[in-house]
Amino acid sequence: MTKRLISLAAGIMPEATPAQLIEAAAASDFDFGGMWAERETWTPATTRAIRAQAKDAGVDLLDLEVAWIMPGAPDPWLTELVHIAAEIGARNLLCVSSDPDMAATTAKFQAMVDAAKGTGVRVNLEFGIFTEVKTIHMARAVLEAVEGEAKGLLVDTLHWSRSGGTAEDLAAIPREWLSYCQPCDAPAEGPDLTSFDAIVDDAINRRMPLGHGGLALGAMVDALPEHLPMAIEERSAALRDSFPDLNERARECARTSRAWLDARG
Repeated sequence: MTKRLISLAAGIMPEATPAQLIEAAAASDFDFGGMWAERETWTPATTRAIRAQAKDAGVDLLDLEVAWIMPGAPDPWLTELVHIAAEIGARNLLCVSSDPDMAATTAKFQAMVDAAKGTGVRVNLEFGIFTEVKTIHMARAVLEAVEGEAKGLLVDTLHWSRSGGTAEDLAAIPREWLSYCQPCDAPAEGPDLTSFDAIVDDAINRRMPLGHGGLALGAMVDALPEHLPMAIEERSAALRDSFPDLNERARECARTSRAWLDARG
């Protein structure tokens, strides 16, 4: 069986600086690192520094987060993120949408895909009940309306499960849309879907190591291509509290993820 490639998702350590994200990936048993860019603090100097640091540390970046589509006029920051991803060597840009106008979401996503043409970056639309693209079916509708090879669909286990997704839904995704996925485990019982705060708390505080919760992780893994890299998205208050040291946190996340994947053969 093909060895699964895993990446340190940036959300595991929300308090980390970009430099610390590189350090943690280099200090742990991950194949890739993940990066997070904030508009208020990311500068051209940051791009240069992270590109150099990643090269020196031997860290390949699987993705950059997060391009957040909002209502209103197109935001130049979204296409700037495409170029930042390309410059730091990130293979993917993660995108979510809070614009309830699906035509506008599609147009803004199309603009990012157009900007990514020829850069080596793929723009991946993530669905989830905390966004306006709530289900895998809504995400498919957007992707089907967008042209260009730089488009992708990102599946996060938690959001897939909480939005009622099935393994059959995953198996039906066009393989060419898939660049990577975001697995985690979590309690089988989900949050109160009438409470946005509960939904967000579930996503940033209640995730669990692979195999330690009640999600249908095996079904997800089996429905996706063997070669698909996994950005381990174990956003967890328990993990943060138990491992305040960022490098130790990364090592623990890699350890539990490898253990579950190895046990599956």
